[in-house]
Amino acid sequence: MSIEVKEVSKIYGTQKALNNVSFKVDKPEIVGFLGPNGAGKSTMMKILTTYLNANSGEAKVNGFNVEGDKNDVQKSVGYLPEHNPLYLEQYVKEYLAFNANIYGVSKQRIDEVIELTGLAPEAHKKIGQLSKGYRQRVGLANALLHDPEVLILDEPTTGLDPNQLVDIRNLIKSIGKTKTVFLSTHIMQEVEAMCDRVIIINKGEIVADKKLKELRDEKEQVVIVEFDYRVEDAFLLKLPKVSKVVNTYDFVYEITFKTVDDMRSYVFDFAHDNQLKILQLNQKNASLESLFRELTSVG
Repeated sequence: MSIEVKEVSKIYGTQKALNNVSFKVDKPEIVGFLGPNGAGKSTMMKILTTYLNANSGEAKVNGFNVEGDKNDVQKSVGYLPEHNPLYLEQYVKEYLAFNANIYGVSKQRIDEVIELTGLAPEAHKKIGQLSKGYRQRVGLANALLHDPEVLILDEPTTGLDPNQLVDIRNLIKSIGKTKTVFLSTHIMQEVEAMCDRVIIINKGEIVADKKLKELRDEKEQVVIVEFDYRVEDAFLLKLPKVSKVVNTYDFVYEITFKTVDDMRSYVFDFAHDNQLKILQLNQKNASLESLFRELTSVG
């Protein structure tokens, strides 16, 4: 087991940032740790990388306890924090050589991570001259220098343009073929593009832990229907598997069903049986982002 978290809680003053959080991550697996800002993602990352101690519970990385075996955990983990700390006046190779000396790794390994992260075209430049995308690559290269078993990435794609996003996503997916990657984000599309599994946290508590395929299969379906006159919501709630009816405007309704089956034929038959005339009938699938909003909504 690469990461094992058991009933971890963390309190800042009167605020409980994490509340009895438990989960496990295997190798190789790319797991997205998803949640809104302030949900507890970065706090969990800092506990797993030994920067913070939990108030209660236990966390292990590669079998090492994050409090009792800090040095072993740090050797096992490559960490890219949300605000990537870099020495902007150093050249790329100079910066990596400096960190390689700390890790005690060879010059050959520096060349390997430069090649792996696609930094070769920019390796001769100062870090301050690089784009945000290439700075992220430098951070990833540094996290990979000591060839860790576990890579922990906190918001790795923040601030990247669309082209940079694709490059970093592909790089992370490639790394995840042989290592455990645990990445935090508040962007559902990032999880969908990169991850095998998603853990959703809200207000310090896990609200979902699913393989991505399972999570997709749980999507709701929305059918948009327009009648030629006003229909009472309660009447449409008689449809099978319906969970919600919203009159969006005029005689147009969005009917939400708790199923992935195409429900348009049911709506058509229902309208026919009740002598309702349909002017339009369309289907739209609820996105993973919609599910995220549902699980993390306020109130």
